[in-house]
Amino acid sequence: MLHCHCRDCQRSSGGPFSSFIVVPKAGFKLVQGSLRFHVSPSEAGGQNHRGFCPDCGSPIVSKPDAIPHVVALRTASLDDPGAFELQMDVWTSDAYAWDEMNPVRRKFDKYPSP
Repeated sequence: MLHCHCRDCQRSSGGPFSSFIVVPKAGFKLVQGSLRFHVSPSEAGGQNHRGFCPDCGSPIVSKPDAIPHVVALRTASLDDPGAFELQMDVWTSDAYAWDEMNPVRRKFDKYPSP
């Protein structure tokens, strides 16, 4: 569970970061409807596929080519967003100076180390 501060997440969220719960792709199933995807380049390689509800435009998932075995779920799209327990901040290199992050939380300049 993380906040991503990259410029792409800032633009897509309209805020200083996007919040995600990263799950194995095999454990994710969209049970209703289908998503519309927007693709943007990823510094890790390939593309990042951001899935949105085609009816309301709500961001739902992100599927990066660089790590195809995971799906990053937007926390606000969950039935229970309160289950989100922030563990780390990624792409802090793009964070705004006024974005005060918890100093004890793990931070990564770009992508987390494996």
